[in-house]
Amino acid sequence: MDQYNLNTREGRWKHFGSVDPIKGTKPTEKEKMTDLQSSKKDFLFEIDHVGIKNLTYPVRLDGYQTAGTFSLSTHLAKDEKGINMSRILESVEAHYDNGLALDFETLKAVLVTLQTVMHQKDATVDVDAKWFFDRFSPVTNLRAIGHADTRFSMTVEDETTVNKSLTLTAMVTTLCPCSKEISEYSAHNQRGIVTVKADFAPEGELPEDFKERILEAMEVNASSMLYPILKRTDEKSVTERAYENPRFVEDLLRLIAADLVELDFIEGFTIECRNEESIHQHDAFARLTYKK
Repeated sequence: MDQYNLNTREGRWKHFGSVDPIKGTKPTEKEKMTDLQSSKKDFLFEIDHVGIKNLTYPVRLDGYQTAGTFSLSTHLAKDEKGINMSRILESVEAHYDNGLALDFETLKAVLVTLQTVMHQKDATVDVDAKWFFDRFSPVTNLRAIGHADTRFSMTVEDETTVNKSLTLTAMVTTLCPCSKEISEYSAHNQRGIVTVKADFAPEGELPEDFKERILEAMEVNASSMLYPILKRTDEKSVTERAYENPRFVEDLLRLIAADLVELDFIEGFTIECRNEESIHQHDAFARLTYKK
């Protein structure tokens, strides 16, 4: 016969295997608990990065509320066993304002806070988030919301920025020059994925439209950019523009690089162009790294 009252939550819990807590012997007050993380002795190696990954947190980017995926870390000295993980979230929460503003000024403030509370010489953050923006169809000028993927990366050392970069990933249309040359009818085209990692002067100023200028270089050099909404007249325009501007991945890569070289706020960049081939079972790609 079941000894528990199944009409109560506690009874049902015990019926399914829950047991009463034991009377413990270890302290429950924080001041009396052993703090292993703060142990000090020779732990053989210092650690470059220790922290957390895949933290989902609300961010604000150009007026849109979205979600960021964070990686946050600090250095760890050779004589320290570990870091206090809770201080990482506390450092982010200290700068919460209806989400975290996703810009380099705010990220630096977070890192300085983290570096200070951790008593470490440096701190690093990477944040992945969707960037939403207005995109207008080429003929009918219909407004819709476009998007690209962003990654903001930053490192501070002794409260000074030592690394600052933005990675943008956007989709474009590419039309095959070889197919156009050899075919009697039309040419095959595909969706291309372009990724640019732009490195900036660590303590330098950036123009307000720095993201837009990098994205323009990525999209305008393709056979065509992509649009959320296309009416028939727009579709005709996009199709014909692609036919007039055939691009191998190599072509697209070099054309984007030529535009990025002219942006004086960029110190160096890495570009990758990848085509999801429409007539092959594989993708085509090209990658280029350049330092000014």
